[in-house]
Amino acid sequence: MKLIKQLVLTAIVGAGLACTAFSASADSKPTIKIGYVEGWDDSVATSNVAAQVIEKRLGYPVQLVPVAAGIMWQGVARGDLDATLSAWLPVTHGSYWDEFKGKVEDLGPNFNDAKIGLIVPAYAKANSIDDLNTEKDAFGGRIVGIDAGAGVMRKTQEAIKNYGLNYTLMPSSGSAMTAELARSENAKKPVIVTGWAPHWMFAKWKLKFLEDPKKVFGGAEHVDNVVNPALEKKAPPVVAFLKKFQWKPGEIDSVMLATQNGAKPQDAANTWIAAHQDRINEWVAGSQ
Repeated sequence: MKLIKQLVLTAIVGAGLACTAFSASADSKPTIKIGYVEGWDDSVATSNVAAQVIEKRLGYPVQLVPVAAGIMWQGVARGDLDATLSAWLPVTHGSYWDEFKGKVEDLGPNFNDAKIGLIVPAYAKANSIDDLNTEKDAFGGRIVGIDAGAGVMRKTQEAIKNYGLNYTLMPSSGSAMTAELARSENAKKPVIVTGWAPHWMFAKWKLKFLEDPKKVFGGAEHVDNVVNPALEKKAPPVVAFLKKFQWKPGEIDSVMLATQNGAKPQDAANTWIAAHQDRINEWVAGSQ
């Protein structure tokens, strides 16, 4: 009887050790930390899609870390974050690039033809930033912004100075900005917001960027995948994937809209991935 019990106990312990060994093997790949800006819909969409691909196709666990733009760049430079897929260059995050370019590596764009600037409803009379002082009463003398550390906020402060605008820039968040835009659209009232493309709001409302003759906000930009150099040694397949990960025109829109309509970001990403396996195969080719 004692012998039987001993054999059973040995089998149980052996099974436990086997499970532990399997778990250790399954968890042997390091966690990849990706910083993103929570209030930026394109940042959320891109980061969630990339995270699902890295986890499910490359086998690395991913931790998505919501941070402000400045902390995001600092985190990648210090190695607290492995990557960000939300580097707006050359203008929006130009100051961060100048500060940290010696400590990070740019793997190339995931989105081309991006743009930042001041956005108004299509029915607003103003067409240019130059028009704003004469339209001050209509807009209430205010510009509705997003988080204070964002590049578009820095550029808006420059625009206020360079164009001599008698306006107040009001920091908020990406969601608060779009909520204010929604209220103004419903009431057909003029409003100015700091914004960018790609963004789901252009699919929901008729909007226009105010012309920027002084080019304070720059021209077309690109959103890049920027990593800490140590990631190449830590996870070579992830770096290889990020070098190929790039949206085609219109692809990101459905992910952003799904999230705006109530889907969880992870679910929106998974739905898009399931419907675009050919694109995923292109991105991970040579990485697995």
